[in-house]
Amino acid sequence: MEKIILGIDPGTNIMGYGVLKVADRKVDMLALGVIDLRKYADHYLKLGHIFERVSGIIESYLPDEMAIEAPFFGKNVQSMLKLGRAQGTAMAAAINRQVPITEYAPTKIKMAITGNGNASKEQVADMLRRMLKLDAKEMGKFLDATDALGAAYCHYLQMNRPQSDKKYKSWKDFVAKNEKRVNPLSTTP
Repeated sequence: MEKIILGIDPGTNIMGYGVLKVADRKVDMLALGVIDLRKYADHYLKLGHIFERVSGIIESYLPDEMAIEAPFFGKNVQSMLKLGRAQGTAMAAAINRQVPITEYAPTKIKMAITGNGNASKEQVADMLRRMLKLDAKEMGKFLDATDALGAAYCHYLQMNRPQSDKKYKSWKDFVAKNEKRVNPLSTTP
């Protein structure tokens, strides 16, 4: 089975993207880069450029799925609105091309890549470089690009996790609902 995953790290000045190819559990990076929006003073022009560039990336790599980082909550409401618009525009480009989207919180991506939800961008980039066996030169200078690659890799890891309909509040709750799995000699139903 082969799958192409597009990862997006939304931004209003620099938007990162990363593309992974998954084939028989082997993961390779196909692309890593940024959409530089700093030259556009008008926010609406930025949104138009985001739509065009993300659409072009989708046309070039034909991803099966898109993983996008959810905006983090900040104190500046105007910045949050602009970031949400940028994320929404990238999502609209994927929807326009029938590419399914999964959104991941930044802490979930960091946890999946490094095992630490509070890891730095540099730690995420270094771990991705090692996991994907990339040369440091391939990583680029913008950490927004490696954040996007992290979203794609997080999605790959989530694809391979077995899904469960059961929800647990704690370890104690898990044990109570799975007594036979935890203690096969138990007589409790």
